[in-house]
Amino acid sequence: MSGWHDTFLAMLALAAAIAGFCALSLAMDRHWEQLQGRGAALTRRARRRLRHAGTVGLLASLAACIALRGAGQGWVAWAGMLTAAAITLVLALSYATRGVMRLGWGATAAALLALGAVLLSGDAIISITSGL
Repeated sequence: MSGWHDTFLAMLALAAAIAGFCALSLAMDRHWEQLQGRGAALTRRARRRLRHAGTVGLLASLAACIALRGAGQGWVAWAGMLTAAAITLVLALSYATRGVMRLGWGATAAALLALGAVLLSGDAIISITSGL
């Protein structure tokens, strides 16, 4: 695989993990109230959507790590990506609470751009067809 392909896969893994953790943290009452103010209630439907979005983000991060490093080392790379994403979110929640929503949307946009770059590269098409 080319260097750019690997770079975009790593970017996808990290951005998807950050976006996933942002969504999961906002599904919690405590963090939602930090962002929206005391007494702001999160609806059951919104909480479910945030949890699903967080799960999808973390699974996308795992898939990118496995595509990047293979099944053996991909899990270890994913643990590293999760650690970096969690530290990023903890710092954002501690020092820039109002920016967590923007961080989540920015990470989602970065993950989608990286996914597009991976899919548009010729290496992605070759690796997909070689697995069949």
